[in-house]
Amino acid sequence: MKLVGRVVLLMVLVSKIGTAGEVDPTKIEAIFADLKSNTAPGGAVLVIKDGRAVFSRGYGVTDLRSLGKIDAHTNFRLASVSKQFTAMAIILLVHDGKLRYDERLTDIFPDFPAYGRAISVRHLLNHTSGLQDYEDLMSAGSGVSPEKIFQIKDAGVLTLLRQQTATKFAPGTSWEYSNSGYAVLAMIVEKVSDEEFGQFLQERIFGPLKMRNTVAYDRGKNEVLHRAYGHSRKEGVWQETDQSPTSAVLGDGGIYSSLDDLAKWDEALRQHRLVSESEMRPAFTPAKLPAGSAVVRDKPVEYGFGWFLDSYKGHARMWHFGETVGFRTAIQRFVDDKLTIIVLCNREDVSAEALALKVADMYLPR
Repeated sequence: MKLVGRVVLLMVLVSKIGTAGEVDPTKIEAIFADLKSNTAPGGAVLVIKDGRAVFSRGYGVTDLRSLGKIDAHTNFRLASVSKQFTAMAIILLVHDGKLRYDERLTDIFPDFPAYGRAISVRHLLNHTSGLQDYEDLMSAGSGVSPEKIFQIKDAGVLTLLRQQTATKFAPGTSWEYSNSGYAVLAMIVEKVSDEEFGQFLQERIFGPLKMRNTVAYDRGKNEVLHRAYGHSRKEGVWQETDQSPTSAVLGDGGIYSSLDDLAKWDEALRQHRLVSESEMRPAFTPAKLPAGSAVVRDKPVEYGFGWFLDSYKGHARMWHFGETVGFRTAIQRFVDDKLTIIVLCNREDVSAEALALKVADMYLPR
């Protein structure tokens, strides 16, 4: 083949492969077109490629009273995306030498029932503890006003579990997503560190990373700046549905954050700014389970410490979703592809996870 022909062929191949980060912004905008509004709740999306924010947009309003515009500073309730911060708090205590992953629940809380002898910190982190679901154990609250709703807290979850006599299955033998486990982990952080959970997060994670507006929200003790409120559509009309009986539990889903702050979190994970790469390795190692013991999204479950770890279309990823009253959230991190997509929504009629993956499809090599 002549030199000119080779150059032309090379140019064609390069044009088909594309260059990292070169995605038409209007195509991403089209994915979120239904969230555009001056009077309805919406969401925010951030794309980080090769360590650089290549797309950041806000859509819709923070609430129906102020009609404030959602942007990169808006703080959303993360729901279960919070679990990665709870897990990091535990990792930091292990780093400090104050805790071990193989410590048992009864080692930390001597008054916990005997069934806690079989439950390790690791079981709590990777959802293999078999703990009873606290939402099934508690009495449902009533009313729509946050001031009137009975809200359980992490300590209340621990109290409910102390009243039980057994787990759903033998710890370590199966997998079942456990909000109870992450509420207990928050209480372990408090017991071992001798600090309130939110204060520990502030001192050891949010403060050092300059995540200045991220907070474990405890009504009456702190405030959420630039706050988005959750919403649901009922009979075609938007209503604020921001709080529920479980909204005050912090360890499993009570953290608020923004695109700006989550970009700093993503960078800290890439750069191993809180703990070393080797110390993070257990968090990114899926729990070992009997074959076929559990599935998520119709796939065998692979879960580390606060992260799902399965692949997507052949691309390794760590990810999580969050779902709570009025909010839908998702983070998708494709480490090998140096791609992170974060979607935060203050409405519950969308799938943040599905939206994030539509964006991922535009960036991931086929």
